Formats: sequence, C-alpha cells, structure tokens
Amino acid sequence: MSDCAPIITVTELGYTAPGGQDLLRDASFTLERGAILAVAGPNGAGKTTLLNLMTGLLPLTAGHITIAGDDLRTLDPASRARIMAVVGQQSVPDTRLTLRDYVALGQLPVWHSKSATHHSADLDEVLETTGLTALAYKTMGQLSGGETQRAHIARALAQKPQILFLDEPTNHLDPDAKGRVLSLIAAQNITVVMVIHDLVMIPEFASHVALLKRGRLTAFGPVAQVQTTRSIQETFGVEYRVFHHQERAIPALDIRKTPFIKQGAS
Repeated sequence: MSDCAPIITVTELGYTAPGGQDLLRDASFTLERGAILAVAGPNGAGKTTLLNLMTGLLPLTAGHITIAGDDLRTLDPASRARIMAVVGQQSVPDTRLTLRDYVALGQLPVWHSKSATHHSADLDEVLETTGLTALAYKTMGQLSGGETQRAHIARALAQKPQILFLDEPTNHLDPDAKGRVLSLIAAQNITVVMVIHDLVMIPEFASHVALLKRGRLTAFGPVAQVQTTRSIQETFGVEYRVFHHQERAIPALDIRKTPFIKQGAS
C-alpha cells in the first residue's frame, strides 16, 4: 500500500446492539497517516461505540472498516496488535507491578520480532519519551492519576503501533496533567484516534475532529473547519467562542446556568 493511502477508511458504519437499539448509523470518513482525530459529542452520542468498532472490540453490524489497507474483519488478534494499540477507560493494573514491568507488558504482542536486549532498549526509550524513567521502579499503586495515565500510554507505545486509540485519555485529570498527557500524545508522530470531552483542548492538540450526536456522525474534517460556534451549538447546546490573544487563538465555552425542568411541568 502507498504511504499516501488513508490509514483508516470507515464506510457506512453502523452498530445495532443485541437489544435492537441503533447506537451508530451510517458513519463514513477517511483518515490520513499521522492525523490526530478527536471524537466528540454529548453523552450517549456513540463515541465509545465508534472507537470499539474501529478497534474490533465490537462486531460490525453494518458497513466496513479498512485499517492500513486491510479489512478489519480479516485481521487476526496478532495482526491487529502489530498495527494498533488501545488505551481504554477501564485499565486497572495490578498495583503491585512496577511501572517498568507494567509498560513492558505492551511488548508481548511483538516480543518475537526482536531480541530481549533490543526490547529492553526500546523499553528504556519509551519510558524516556513519556517522562517516566525516574518512576520506573515505583509500583503502579504509588503513582498519581496523571502518572498512571502516562503509564497506560507508555504501555501502548511499547507495541510500536501505527495507530493509537484512546478513550477519554484526560478523564479525571487536573488541567496541568491533561495538558501533559495530550502533549505527549500529539508528539508521537503516529495516527491517533481519541474520544475526548475537553472541547477547548481539541484545537491545540488535534488535526481533525468528528462530531457525533444521537448515533450519527454530524461533521468530520480539519478542526478549524468543523469545530465552529454553530457546530458546537448544534451538537452540545452551548456557546463556543474563540478569543485571539497575541499569536494564539484561545477557545472557550460559555456555559450558562440552565435548571433542569421537572418531568410533567408545562
């Protein structure tokens, strides 16, 4: 396959849950190598469903996905592990493991490809890249939330993937830790697909955005073209503004007090 070919092609993708509910319908887009895609939308919009379909964690009930030139359905688990790595929301490592041993688990799918010496050198490089070298022999139970999230990302990077998938990588992190984690992700020079709720951080760290609402892909494209005041208002019901300060554009959300309306009220 040519390096110019899209690394991900999603065509008329849909998913119907076993109970018959359509969680995703008719999603189509392509993503070039090296792009960073932010997937955003209200709760229940289908973001995690889309991510799980793209990683093979859910079976396709409609449409097609091509990953690095191959139909996703034809890729066995070993082949998928050589192409993609996934950081989910529910990663709960054994707190007794050292950080270094936890990150090394990411090398298991590709262990046969190199000698133990090369893997050890690669592991040192990943720890250095993610700023975790000094914490290598701390146990996972001793790490802060931001450090733990970086450890999850380091384990994924230890696979040497072409594509990194992340489900809400900044969830439960303080603002400084969010910036550090997203900076780390953006610096990897690989294709990234991440579900994210932090709308104001998307322009700083993503190249593309996909907006979902009620199981439908309502917009996809470069962030500057797609993440607009109108699209955010239509998708989330909040005001999205961009302020220009010196050489930077600073996005912000204008969220006003809106009381819940009691059921049955006129």
